[in-house]
Amino acid sequence: MSPKQHRGEVTSDLLLDAALRLYTESGEQGVTVTAVTRTSGVSLGSLYHHFGSLDGLLTALTERWTGRLLEQLVTALTSAGTARAGIRAVVGAYLAFVRDHPGAALLVHSPRADRRLMARGQEVRDAQQPTVSAMAGWIQPRIDAGEIAPLPMPLLETLVLGPVVAVARRRLSGVRDVDLDEAARILPERIWRSISADGA
Repeated sequence: MSPKQHRGEVTSDLLLDAALRLYTESGEQGVTVTAVTRTSGVSLGSLYHHFGSLDGLLTALTERWTGRLLEQLVTALTSAGTARAGIRAVVGAYLAFVRDHPGAALLVHSPRADRRLMARGQEVRDAQQPTVSAMAGWIQPRIDAGEIAPLPMPLLETLVLGPVVAVARRRLSGVRDVDLDEAARILPERIWRSISADGA
């Protein structure tokens, strides 16, 4: 990497980190051009050079943290020996992400992120394809071995992540009636019953 490329990467990181800090403190309305440039110490011109607009900065920030979440899920899944252990690992990793990175988790689960997904779902999905392929590569042999029910991959994904995403959204909305540790203890077994080949 050339010195110029390194400086560009550092500048991008400063802007993204500042945007996340502001988002965590004040929500999307707190992420203004003035606030980002003041917090990051980066010029307005550099913000537009690297991201094109404030919307581009927020999109890049959402993609960065969605990617990090997916990487954590893949790492957790591929570290597990059995399908059942994989489900437990994925649920634990997802809820740990919500607990450890509340601002980023709020952004990833935000109405803004949902709107982008609804408007450009295939494009978003295509960008996530390497991660999705890694997950599918771990799951398919366990279907072939008779551990996991032979369901279409999108339905398996929904059965596994749907309940976890619902808990995350509930927690991130400010409702404190779900304990993340309790959810990490209870959900994996319930989810496992929904996807295991023998239903047990």
